[in-house]
Amino acid sequence: MGHLKFSTTLRENVLMANNSLGFQAPPNHAKPTALPPESVTGISLSLRVFFCFVMVAILLLALLGNMVVCLMVYQRSAMRSAINLLLASLAFADMMLAVLNMPFTLVAVMSTSWVFGEVFCRVSAMLFWFFVMEGVAILLIISIDRFLIIVQKQDKLSPQRAKVLIVVTWGLAFLFSFPLAVGSPRLQSPPRAPQCVFGYSSEPGYHTYVLILMLVFFFIPFMVMLYTFMGILNSIRHNTARIHSHPDGMCLSQASKLGLLSLQKPFQINIDVSFKTRAFATILILFSVFTVCWAPFTAYSLVSTFNRRFYHTDAFFQVSTWVLWLCYLKSALNPLIYYWRIKKFRDACLDLIPKYFKFLPQLPGNTKRRIQPSAVYVCEGQRSAL
Repeated sequence: MGHLKFSTTLRENVLMANNSLGFQAPPNHAKPTALPPESVTGISLSLRVFFCFVMVAILLLALLGNMVVCLMVYQRSAMRSAINLLLASLAFADMMLAVLNMPFTLVAVMSTSWVFGEVFCRVSAMLFWFFVMEGVAILLIISIDRFLIIVQKQDKLSPQRAKVLIVVTWGLAFLFSFPLAVGSPRLQSPPRAPQCVFGYSSEPGYHTYVLILMLVFFFIPFMVMLYTFMGILNSIRHNTARIHSHPDGMCLSQASKLGLLSLQKPFQINIDVSFKTRAFATILILFSVFTVCWAPFTAYSLVSTFNRRFYHTDAFFQVSTWVLWLCYLKSALNPLIYYWRIKKFRDACLDLIPKYFKFLPQLPGNTKRRIQPSAVYVCEGQRSAL
């Protein structure tokens, strides 16, 4: 009986101790939420200030630069060729990305929290992918068009067809991105990242959507563009070797065999081999910028979706900020590439500057003529087109 009484008393004491510990548990679980934001996000105040200056510069450059590109194509009928319409669509997508996404991400980075609500976070993510996929589709069309012109000697892209392709690409981009706005799949809301991003999930449907989106957005366009650029490079090398193997006084029949445009005066034929190289270099620069800016974000999205440890690290917010604004940097670099590499855009841009800012004489009228894509590879002077 003494042992039984002792056991009963001991059991009661244990139950009382467990109950008391149960009441103590909530304060212990609440402690991690009381940590300062820096410990959760992994981003310091000095780094936030640095991001602020960089982001504002990227935002202004992307907005103003792409706006100038759109205005040039809209105001000047001579600029409304097929390739320029595609570049204007790309510039418009980059401009909308700067207006509708960058400011909110900037506020989230500075405050290390999302203050615009969960619904707008999903809408912002939908707009992000909407404009991004449109830009990728335009780059893909441009690379295929240059491949057909340089390698296949086929100029099939007219302004009317370019307009149709632009409408189709905007529709497809909306089709792929719209499910994000209605929460299917459900994105991870901040403060894990400065905007809604793909986070860790064990659901097969979630993984399937992320994989399909990454294939459509990055991997398939990357492989197609890489194939077209390799074909363009081989064609340039082949034609260059054949051109240099002929004497300077090449006749029209020889030029025709090389697939080059013939001029009316045979003795004035001047094959501009360097122009093919320059046109290829322009497209290659656009492709390189696309790869450098978007490859890290693609890898980041895939790793955060499939790797739980990576998603729950303290530095995830900082990594998200770096890769997101590296993506936004592409929108600011594109108009600079147009101005640097495409003379027609540079001339038209100088024409748009007010007279009291001009330091160069007025351009002659003959430089404002529309140039057909098939006429840019053999020229008497220096012609310019992409």
